[in-house]
Amino acid sequence: MRQSPANRILILLKTDGPQLAAAVGDALGISSEAARQQLTKMAEEGLVEPVAEAAAGRGRPRQLWHLTAAGNRQFPDGHADLTATLLATMVSQLGQGAVDTVISARETETLRRYRSEIDLTADLASRVASLAAIRTQEGYMADYWQREDGSLMLVENHCPICAAACACAGFCRSELETFRIVLDAHVEREEHILLGARRCAYRISPTA
Repeated sequence: MRQSPANRILILLKTDGPQLAAAVGDALGISSEAARQQLTKMAEEGLVEPVAEAAAGRGRPRQLWHLTAAGNRQFPDGHADLTATLLATMVSQLGQGAVDTVISARETETLRRYRSEIDLTADLASRVASLAAIRTQEGYMADYWQREDGSLMLVENHCPICAAACACAGFCRSELETFRIVLDAHVEREEHILLGARRCAYRISPTA
């Protein structure tokens, strides 16, 4: 199904971060002016906003287009409000231990499923590629690549369980541990949405 220009722009800003109007035009195969008109219309709808940032060297500030909070809400949120309310109620009524039990059970089930879908005998790059594909299917908009030093990067441009993670950081700790186990590798989180980053990014390297 063909996506509208607005949806393509939302996905571009979500996956690649803030963009110049010219870069948006290049990505969509339209002129800079046409891209600027589309962005202006989306700004009127509250989905994007222009932010002036100093250019390298001398010259006028660059105008980069960012997603707003409303723009980010166009992506799956895993029933955010209900999830946060249920977790808060669980903690108040049953205690933190009940939430920890849920997180542990989720981790066990996730590990079982990932192990069944990832070829654990493949090399690390192949395992990371499979994990990225699975996470994308789950709504995390994941990507991966190899760095010059040989390590791998796994990037998730969206978090469909962000509300749950905000309410209980144990979900993030559990996911990090799941990655380490299923990949049998060192995994370090370098960027974190909950700490204000645009995405979650993980540096992955073989175990000694």
